[in-house]
Amino acid sequence: MNWGVYEAAIRRWEAVLGRPTPHPTQPGNHGRPVLAPAFVEHLMGLAEGWVTDLPLPRTAQLRALGNGVVPQQAAYAVALLLADLAELLDINTGTATDHRSPTGQEVTAA
Repeated sequence: MNWGVYEAAIRRWEAVLGRPTPHPTQPGNHGRPVLAPAFVEHLMGLAEGWVTDLPLPRTAQLRALGNGVVPQQAAYAVALLLADLAELLDINTGTATDHRSPTGQEVTAA
């Protein structure tokens, strides 16, 4: 498959996941190409079959994927929140302090 300008990004993601990228489309009910849930699942970094092995129609699989969370983003967000909390509570000295988080939001220890 020719990924055009996305070739390098696709290859990097394949290296991260350790598996090839599935074809982005599949034949629809009327023979026209439609978005393949396996492609979306792959782009989100989910395990192969995480959603696509469920006995759901294609549209329900896409809905589930669209309402899902990318695990890598969630892990990064939680890490940032935990770092903010640790700094807020000043875990090293055991005292709570007021400060601005890396995002610039004012936070105050309760």
